[in-house]
Amino acid sequence: MISTHVLDTSRGRPAGKVAIKLDRRESGDWQEVTRATTDADGRARDLAHGAGPGLYRLTFEMAAYFSALGQEYFFPFVSVVFEIRNPSERYHIPLLISPFGYSTYRGS
Repeated sequence: MISTHVLDTSRGRPAGKVAIKLDRRESGDWQEVTRATTDADGRARDLAHGAGPGLYRLTFEMAAYFSALGQEYFFPFVSVVFEIRNPSERYHIPLLISPFGYSTYRGS
């Protein structure tokens, strides 16, 4: 299972209504798996239940989020590429975002 949680560190709260796209690398090209939007708690749960081994990319559309808040920003999109080696494990990828920086890690 793949999930994510977006936290706006500049506001100290979850980032709701962030559009997210999940892609998988197949034969050298990225193929869309699904799209989602974070809920009020900044979460997108179960983006890909039963995802198999391979390379995946989460793309977070941050321009619309920060524009809606009337904030300037530097990163209109944030892409996080990761590899699933063991499909029986859970893959939770949090994104900590501010208008001028971001951080990510493998969560639990």
